[in-house]
Amino acid sequence: MKIAILGHGVVGSGVSKIIEESCSDEITIAKILVRYENEMKDDRFTLDYETIVNNTDIDAVVECMGGDEPAHTYVRRALEADKNVVSANKKMLARHLDLFDIAKEKGVKLLVEASVGGGIPWLVSLRKMRRDDHIRQIAGIMNGTTNYLLSRLFSEGINFNDALSNAQELGYAERDPSDDICGHDVRYKTCLSALKAFDLIVDEKKIPTFGIENIDDKDIAYARDNGRVIKLIGRAEYMDGKLNAYVMPGFVKKDSLFASVSSNNNILMSESKYLGKAYFVGQGAGSLPTGHAIVQDLEDLANDMVDEEAETITRKDVDNEKEGTFYIRCSDMEGFNDMIDKKIDDQSFITKRCKVYDLVKKIEGLNDEKIFIGEILDD
Repeated sequence: MKIAILGHGVVGSGVSKIIEESCSDEITIAKILVRYENEMKDDRFTLDYETIVNNTDIDAVVECMGGDEPAHTYVRRALEADKNVVSANKKMLARHLDLFDIAKEKGVKLLVEASVGGGIPWLVSLRKMRRDDHIRQIAGIMNGTTNYLLSRLFSEGINFNDALSNAQELGYAERDPSDDICGHDVRYKTCLSALKAFDLIVDEKKIPTFGIENIDDKDIAYARDNGRVIKLIGRAEYMDGKLNAYVMPGFVKKDSLFASVSSNNNILMSESKYLGKAYFVGQGAGSLPTGHAIVQDLEDLANDMVDEEAETITRKDVDNEKEGTFYIRCSDMEGFNDMIDKKIDDQSFITKRCKVYDLVKKIEGLNDEKIFIGEILDD
């Protein structure tokens, strides 16, 4: 099978390394699209996408560019040209879920294993699980950057800004870390996980998302004093036709599995009717872990081992009728008077049990940019 790789940075170079060292008999790299002349190392490299999309010998396009455009346009054109596509680009995929419809209409495959959990075999496991089981919920620590930051805050007691600067120096965090620390990256991954777990297309912008950008020492102290640590968790539950989906810090017990996963590792959990809870742990990002997941998709294509997608994929709004108990720190507690169960100090409190939907509406109405919220979790 002949392929083209779009982008030859961290992920793209990992893909080519694995193919050349491990599976060159099955997969041949015909073209590699790069942005600059000085990146061109041999005659496979090109600056012109047209030489890829118009090449009928190329069976699959591997998108490793990242970002929304031009990645979205290139993937769309490849699918419309009857080429299979493999992508790790969670942001682009979550924003353009209609690409899955195009793949189905054209009779080609859009494989995205590497978009959630890096090298962890997560999405493929959800698809296999669903063959004879009913998945009720998925949840997980899906972002290595925030898990690294939170691990250091709790293990070393350093402040958030110092931990973030160090993560940027080590390459764990981008220069602009907002997608990570504000929870957007986890939202994209929650959206794609819901697609594979429930056959639901959810507008990612409608998934309520709260990150860790406003965390401070008070929040950490409360967690410590109550035998907990804080983790950023994406969650989606689908039962009785109702969808709960949100991204939020969770106050998890210190002896829980989620609490045990530290540094830049990920943990992903599914709960289904027959299997119960299953956990998947590993490297959620990086050149070779992510490249490995992409190559697994390519080998499935080469050997005609791709599971068929569902006949019907339904578009669904978020209901968020799930009830929970939440920790909130804000500048003005008066707006929450009807929800307060226990005051911690003059800026923070624990809520009564309430619906996620009602809590989100309350927060949106107050427009407090410095608010920090976390769910008190016992599972």
